[in-house]
Amino acid sequence: MKLVAGIDIGNATTEVALAEVGAKVRFLASSIVPTTGIKGTSANVKGVFHALSEALGKAGRRIDELDGIRVNEAAPVIGDVAMETITETIITESTMIGHNPATPGGLGIGVGRTVAFADLPSAPTGEATILVVPREIPYDQIAQGINAAAERVKITGAILQADDGVLVHNRLTRKIPIVDEVRLIEKVPLGMTAAIEVADIGRIVEVLSNPFGIATLFELDSEDTRSVVPLARSLVGNRSAVVIKTPKGDVQERRIPAGHLTFRGENTLDVDVDLGATAIMDAASRVRSLADITGEPGTNVGGMMEKVRVTMAQLTGQHPRDIRITDLLAVDTQVPQAVAGGIANEFSMEAAVGIAVMVKADRLQMERIAHELAAQLSIPVEVGGVEADMAIRGALTTPGTAAPIAILDMGAGSTDASVMRPDGSGESIHLAGAGNMVTLMIQSELGLDSFDAAEDIKRYPLGKVETVFNIRHEDGTVQFFDEPLPGHIYARVVVLKPEGPVPVDTDLPVETIRQVRIRAKERVFVTNALRALKRVSPTENVRDIDFVVLVGGSALDFEIPQLVTKALSEFRVVAGRANIRGTEGPRNAVATGLALSWGES
Repeated sequence: MKLVAGIDIGNATTEVALAEVGAKVRFLASSIVPTTGIKGTSANVKGVFHALSEALGKAGRRIDELDGIRVNEAAPVIGDVAMETITETIITESTMIGHNPATPGGLGIGVGRTVAFADLPSAPTGEATILVVPREIPYDQIAQGINAAAERVKITGAILQADDGVLVHNRLTRKIPIVDEVRLIEKVPLGMTAAIEVADIGRIVEVLSNPFGIATLFELDSEDTRSVVPLARSLVGNRSAVVIKTPKGDVQERRIPAGHLTFRGENTLDVDVDLGATAIMDAASRVRSLADITGEPGTNVGGMMEKVRVTMAQLTGQHPRDIRITDLLAVDTQVPQAVAGGIANEFSMEAAVGIAVMVKADRLQMERIAHELAAQLSIPVEVGGVEADMAIRGALTTPGTAAPIAILDMGAGSTDASVMRPDGSGESIHLAGAGNMVTLMIQSELGLDSFDAAEDIKRYPLGKVETVFNIRHEDGTVQFFDEPLPGHIYARVVVLKPEGPVPVDTDLPVETIRQVRIRAKERVFVTNALRALKRVSPTENVRDIDFVVLVGGSALDFEIPQLVTKALSEFRVVAGRANIRGTEGPRNAVATGLALSWGES
């Protein structure tokens, strides 16, 4: 009997299957650890050693007892977002505030010239005025000053730095709309025409979120109206807003084009990223024997593609021009972009294209990793077969499965498909885009600072803490608690992790976050599942595949398998989650297949 290890280096995790190989294969243990470094690079060795040590420890064996190791052919996948509206929203001759403070005062619309509160006594008689008030002035003094000047000066609104909007409004003899909590009050330009709008509780601004409403208040022509469209769009959904017309040239226009992608194979096709994901994927499907994908120099997507090549070249010791991008998944999304001219951290949701690309696996590079690992361990290490082929071998250890069979290996970076026919022949495909792409889209669309926070939203259900004793889950059910919940999650949207609820750093409601999460999973996993199965079908028709087994880390997700299964049911394809070796669930398929392939050689 020989003691061997199959090791699957993934984009997110490294998995080991430890087995004794003789007349039969007997599996002893398995392990899973985070991958160190980018998949397919020398940095993976540390994670491999950690995973291997963990599996050997579980089996009560020593590393010097190993007779051999097989590692997968690892093709790295990198995801990014190629903006359609790039780097900053374009606004000319405008600045604005629209940050939805919790306590605006008053109702309605006011238009006037911005005046500092200290200059109120000298403000021109009868001129419409909007006051700009710093934090150090108390709310009662603000109200007294406004009431005293109300007969002489036409005060139409106020912008406060402190959160005193309601306190000031309650003390006014003539009510005006008030926007408060403007942190960067010093950036509000003085002596400029401004419009302020505050909506009633439960309502949103209607005039300043409409470009034609802004045009009416500021008497703009058609060209100026076109330039304030992003500004108006960024105010949609807010309860309060301010727009200020500034001197020409205060806010400069800057535009970086999205650029073109070029697909090269037996034929060559160009596609403009501005046309969106559907056009990009259509172009990719019409290129035969795709060999490389490049981006237009000097554009946003060109910069992204070059960054991929440079990153991989640095990690592998190759020249950037030798790095080949062999697959791409493009997904339409939206990202919050900072509004140029904004003074309260305003954002506008802009169209974008999320892109995951796969770099061609360099077997020579994997041989280097194998050689380095063998030198460190003094154990023979060889590079095994293609991941999808190994995954199908592992999937066949699921009780109740037999050829013919197809598998979908849904990992962190790639979606692989393989089909095995009754005679043992088959076909496989390796495509860019999987769990990390979903996390990237969630992070982009929700404007989250942390990738880990987006990962939590992807992996776990949501809830809303309604009282200190109950949470309403995203499906509407209510859970009650005997002990009070922590105060920092009260009235917050939370991710329901096994260790307890964790607040989400966004003011969006549960349903909106849930829709973003499901849409991201559908656009990545459902799209790639159909794309992959079509490629491995003998007739390029998904309907010609009867059974599909789902494997990989993303098959453990609480809703991805259901989304994929539902989509495949429309093609009369039966799909289900694997249980590798009857014990591992959908994980460890490739590592198991690598160990089994050793036994067959």
